[in-house]
Amino acid sequence: MPSAAPALDIVGLRKSFDRPVVIDLDLQVRAGEFYALLGPNGAGKTTILRMVAGLLRQDKGAISICGIDTATDPIGAKSIVAWVSDEPMVYDRLTPMEYLEFVAGLWRVEPREAERHARELIDWLGLGPHANQRCGGFSKGMLQKVALAGALVHDPRLIILDEPLTGLDAGSARQVKDVLKQKVAEGVTVIMTTHILEVAERMAERIGVINHGHLVAEGTLAELRAQVGRETTLEEIFLDLVAQKEADTMESKAA
Repeated sequence: MPSAAPALDIVGLRKSFDRPVVIDLDLQVRAGEFYALLGPNGAGKTTILRMVAGLLRQDKGAISICGIDTATDPIGAKSIVAWVSDEPMVYDRLTPMEYLEFVAGLWRVEPREAERHARELIDWLGLGPHANQRCGGFSKGMLQKVALAGALVHDPRLIILDEPLTGLDAGSARQVKDVLKQKVAEGVTVIMTTHILEVAERMAERIGVINHGHLVAEGTLAELRAQVGRETTLEEIFLDLVAQKEADTMESKAA
């Protein structure tokens, strides 16, 4: 059953490098929800997700995952989160099976359960014929599937994906999407960034649009269409919302 607490609750989040990247962000994602986070390059999407995954420390604000505060219990929060980046990081000298057993060991998954789950994931993602081949010779699509399997081997409650379909062929992309849909059906929460707006339009229950570190719009596709005042595609909605934010920013600077 879905948790009573939100899968993700962000309050007043800030992060700067040489400039502000995330600015006073409030964001809440429900348990068991597929949420797409969209925005132009440099909008702050990856920075937000890296802070949620515990890979980057925020300057200010609070992040709670399924009721666990990431500042007071970072290990507890990380133990229920999966992170998959757009550049899969897999050990070349390991086979998919060895890699999954290694990752499961890091999470202290019981060995027999780890092996069972690893084989299930390998079959699910179409990696069976390559289960005992070294990953060093794999295509990017195959590596991305191995990385996804590694992220799922400890049964996370929140899956965070940063451009997971980049560089995948149609068959691999479909397998990944099918796995994600199944996980959401099981009550797992998925948060994904993507530049493939058709994927967000088809898969996401709610969509958030980030620009210049701000959440400029959020809602279902129907709610976003109502916000721009016309029945149109997500691509047109996205471009309208980003353009409006750019215009507001320029007006604010001029004032």
